[in-house]
Amino acid sequence: MTLVVHQFACLSDNYGYLVHDPASGETVAIDTPDADAYLAEAEKQGWQITQIWNTHWHPDHAGGNEAIKTQTGAIVVAPEGDAARIAAIDRTVVAGDTVALGEFAATVIDVGGHTMGHNAYYLADASIAFVGDSLFALGCGRMFEGTAPQFWASLQRLKALPPATLLYCAHEYTAGNARFALHADPDNAALVAYAAEIADRRANGLPTVPALLERELATNPFLRADDPAMEARWGHDGDAVATFAALRSAKDSFR
Repeated sequence: MTLVVHQFACLSDNYGYLVHDPASGETVAIDTPDADAYLAEAEKQGWQITQIWNTHWHPDHAGGNEAIKTQTGAIVVAPEGDAARIAAIDRTVVAGDTVALGEFAATVIDVGGHTMGHNAYYLADASIAFVGDSLFALGCGRMFEGTAPQFWASLQRLKALPPATLLYCAHEYTAGNARFALHADPDNAALVAYAAEIADRRANGLPTVPALLERELATNPFLRADDPAMEARWGHDGDAVATFAALRSAKDSFR
């Protein structure tokens, strides 16, 4: 049997994820932006939430922990680096730890930068990764707490995953990200095609998530900060960190 990922919209632009293992009957909530929505979606599926895996401390990711735990008794797993600002934790994890959903193991990856303790959860046997706000389709999270070298190192860890990995990011930001990506990397034919597909999907009310890592490697400007053409375009030949920092700063003020 394979894992079932149930994706649904919640709050203004978040995606909620419930991951169900039919063999064990366990269900993990990836983050808890909206407790009521998660509980309702689990009930619709006929699932019981048994675990919560938080990616980072922001309220639109961990704000529903207590309510869901009260209703279900779920075990809450959270990043050690953000633990001081997350409620109802049962276990903290750091890079290299594993968490289990039935027979499926998820490796914890340090993706700090958006927040200092941000984690991602990579399930190799299912070829999926839940990356929170560290990486988006054609974008990455704002660098609220970390540094450019730290965030770039985090993105390199995600880049190193198998290209067939599906990335489940936490927000529907892709149309806006595409506009900036085309500004940042206008000669990228693969990006132009991807942006057109995104525009079509959004016009038809369809999600753009999950994203295939292989496609992101070819089109996401933040993952391409070590590409010589990108470095030259952004005036930092041979310096991926400076290129990443310039891209992130430009995106922060891009309209």
